[in-house]
Amino acid sequence: MTLHADALEAVSGWRAPSPRQERLREEIADHLTQHHDGVWRSCFPDHLTAGTLVLSDDGAHVLLNLHGKAKRWFAFGGHCEEGDATLAAVARREAIEESGLAAELLDFDPVPVHMDIHAVDFCDQRGTVRHLDVRFVATVPATAAHQASDESLDVRWWPLAALPALGEEMLDLIEHARTRVTGSTARPVAGR
Repeated sequence: MTLHADALEAVSGWRAPSPRQERLREEIADHLTQHHDGVWRSCFPDHLTAGTLVLSDDGAHVLLNLHGKAKRWFAFGGHCEEGDATLAAVARREAIEESGLAAELLDFDPVPVHMDIHAVDFCDQRGTVRHLDVRFVATVPATAAHQASDESLDVRWWPLAALPALGEEMLDLIEHARTRVTGSTARPVAGR
């Protein structure tokens, strides 16, 4: 199975947890149906990306990275690369590369937890692109060693009760991921 076929299967078969998530799932599935190169960054202006939200194994903390170019706190994620066999493998690889976490400590869920579509101005010299982002969740002990990659200014654990300023899409991702991991439906609140 090709990466494209795996991505289309993963997105098409996903049960969205909300009407908004279903609309995003449909748009991403349509993109993949119409663009056989839709998983690659060469597909301009829209292409697939994948990421992972890392929670502590008790679900009380989230590990975020301060993105070097955007200067905002995000989950880990990025572009599909040659050699990636599945969309879940892309998300897992990105989490390990960007967090410095040991691969064997990452308890990774291979079923998507969230989807998002967002414009990015610094990704491609041809102009603004749209990342069709499929997001996964993983847990790791909060004591696990981590470090920032070359793409990040910082990587840090944040208690869910004291998050940094985050966009609505990140809060939505954290809510869905925490629900998957712990069953809690408490909505996280970001700081100012």
